[in-house]
Amino acid sequence: MKRENVVEMFSRLREFNPRPATELDYSTPFELLIAVILSAQATDVGVNKATRRLFPVANTPKAILDLGEEALKSFISTIGLFNAKAKNVIATCRILVDRHGGEVPRSREALEALPGVGRKTANVVLNTAFGEPTIAVDTHIFRVANRTGLARGTDVRKVEDKLVKVVPAEFRLDAHHWLILHGRYVCKARKPDCPACLIRDLCPYKPKTVA
Repeated sequence: MKRENVVEMFSRLREFNPRPATELDYSTPFELLIAVILSAQATDVGVNKATRRLFPVANTPKAILDLGEEALKSFISTIGLFNAKAKNVIATCRILVDRHGGEVPRSREALEALPGVGRKTANVVLNTAFGEPTIAVDTHIFRVANRTGLARGTDVRKVEDKLVKVVPAEFRLDAHHWLILHGRYVCKARKPDCPACLIRDLCPYKPKTVA
C-alpha cells in the first residue's frame, strides 16, 4: 500500500473511532494482564464474563495467590484451556509478588518472562496499560494487514515489524485497536463486509464482497 493510502486509511479509521479501546474489561494494568492471558483462544466476551466474577473477589497478585489455583479455576472454567491458564496465572502472580513488588513491569523483557505471556500479550499491556506505541498482531490484524497490503508477511512477527515501519507515528499508538476492531467487525475471516468498509477503495483485495 502506498504511503499516501496508509495515511488516508488511518485518517478514516480515526475519524470513525477517535478513541479506540480494547473490549476487555479492566481497571488496572494487572487486571488487563490477567484478562489478556485468559483471552488466548477465547473471545473477549467470554473473558469478560469470567473476570466480572473474578475481579471483585481477587484483582491483585496477592489476592489471586490467596485464592489458590483450584478456586481460580472455578471462576474461569468457562474459558478454553482454563486449567493451563489457571496454572500460568498463579505462577505469574508469584513472580509479580516476589520480583516486582506486586506491580506489572513496564519492560518487554520482564513481561515476556511471565508464564503465559508472549510477545503479543506484552505488546497489548505495553500499549493499552502504559501508552507505548507497540502493535500486537493477532489473527484479525494479521488478516487485515495482509488483505489490504498494509503489511504483508507470512508470520505475525514479520507483519508486526512491517507495521511498525509503515504506520505513521501519529497513528501508531491506536493502530492496534483500529486494526483489530476492523478485522473483528468488518474485514472478517469468512466473508468480509466490503460494502460497509471505510477503506474499500484503498484496498487491493480482489474478491471483494457485494451487498
